[in-house]
Amino acid sequence: NPMDGGCSVIFHVLLLMVSSKLSYSFFIFKGPFNEAASKNRQILPGGSKEMSSLQAGYFDPHFARIFEGESYVSPNQVRRRYMMEEAKKNLSKAFLPSSGEKKPCGLGSYYGTIGGPVPFFSAQSKPKEKYEPPGKNLYTNPGKKGTGYGYANITIGKQFPHSSDLYDAAKLNNKKENEEHHRLLKGTAFKLNLYPREYFDTNPYMSEKPLPPIKKAEKKEKVGNPFKPSSPGKKAGGMKAGTFDPYPSHSADPYVVKLKSPSSKSAKVFHPPGGPKSRPIESIMALNVKR
Repeated sequence: NPMDGGCSVIFHVLLLMVSSKLSYSFFIFKGPFNEAASKNRQILPGGSKEMSSLQAGYFDPHFARIFEGESYVSPNQVRRRYMMEEAKKNLSKAFLPSSGEKKPCGLGSYYGTIGGPVPFFSAQSKPKEKYEPPGKNLYTNPGKKGTGYGYANITIGKQFPHSSDLYDAAKLNNKKENEEHHRLLKGTAFKLNLYPREYFDTNPYMSEKPLPPIKKAEKKEKVGNPFKPSSPGKKAGGMKAGTFDPYPSHSADPYVVKLKSPSSKSAKVFHPPGGPKSRPIESIMALNVKR
């Protein structure tokens, strides 16, 4: 009834609310959902299985094929069928040469080739002119045999003549020179008759005059012992302990000449102007609030 549309909607809403409360209370106060899950042993797989050719080693109870109902195809059978179909297209028998192919019998042979041997690559030697050996070099006499050591008549010049050498030639020559030397001497050796003296002439440094008396060495006056202060030297410090004076004397002269202060009438002192002064600034938050 269209007039009762509002009442029917309200009725359906109330019915849904009551049913939802009943279902919620039913699930709360009914008890556990699955009582068997909290009793006795749980999750028993039935023991471990070992891989074997028996069906017990697999998960499925029976062996399942990937494709059910497919047939086995042999690749050799398919290949033979294809060759038979291609052979039916031939109009006559296959071409066979009159004789079999020729195989080469060795390296460099042309047996079995179509063109045969190539004359350019033949191993026959080309015709050459007769070899005439060149003439001999110009020479006067044949070379002398021998190495040069211990062989005679091999050098360009004449052979050196042999000269005998006495065993004591040096001793005999020295004896002849000594005899010749004594033959040229006249008289005996020169000797002096001045036995007490040692020189040919009188000694120029020798004097028979009496010597002057010996001068006595002058005695030098001894200087006194070096001066030693009664107390050790003083070390320099902040209290002027190492100086002679207790403290440096005061000097009235200034170390730096003071400049005269400028008079107000003659020249004014320059004073720089002050920098920028701070002033109150509103914060960014206050500006945004006002906007």
